[in-house]
Amino acid sequence: MAEREFIPLSIAVLTVSDTRDESTDKSGRLLVSRLEEAGHRLHEKRIVPDDPYAIRAVLSQWILDPDVHVVLTTGGTGLTGRDGTPEAVRPLLDKEIEGFGEMFRVLSFEHIGTSTMQSRALAGVANGTYVFCLPGSSGACADGWDKLIRAQLDYRTRPCNLVELMPRLGE
Repeated sequence: MAEREFIPLSIAVLTVSDTRDESTDKSGRLLVSRLEEAGHRLHEKRIVPDDPYAIRAVLSQWILDPDVHVVLTTGGTGLTGRDGTPEAVRPLLDKEIEGFGEMFRVLSFEHIGTSTMQSRALAGVANGTYVFCLPGSSGACADGWDKLIRAQLDYRTRPCNLVELMPRLGE
């Protein structure tokens, strides 16, 4: 089987938090570091408060931009009153990738046990752009990227990956 060439993607990172800024955004920095180490390009990184309209405003801008292939969000996936990332993101998705949340919670169970059921991590496709919503902890972001997202955003991953589906997302 012939070796495939790596295809670098343009990825945007959105941290959802009422309390973090650039100096304290460990999870956002971790995602930027991981995506760059993998050979992808950072399109933009932003921090917005736990507000559905602020989240949707930035996400809508990015999913309309043909230069953005993937959006990674961190934060706002828990159960408290201010955790609203899934509610903000879901209406923008054309399709949800249910397997991502399911697999994330399976992997997370290895580290935090039954507390993983509090996570509402999700992923989907919006206007041909992949969107992954991860919890706000850096450990959760590392697990999500290292064990799920990285391989699926690598065209060399066999038997299949999300990159090879990109040309057909708009059908």
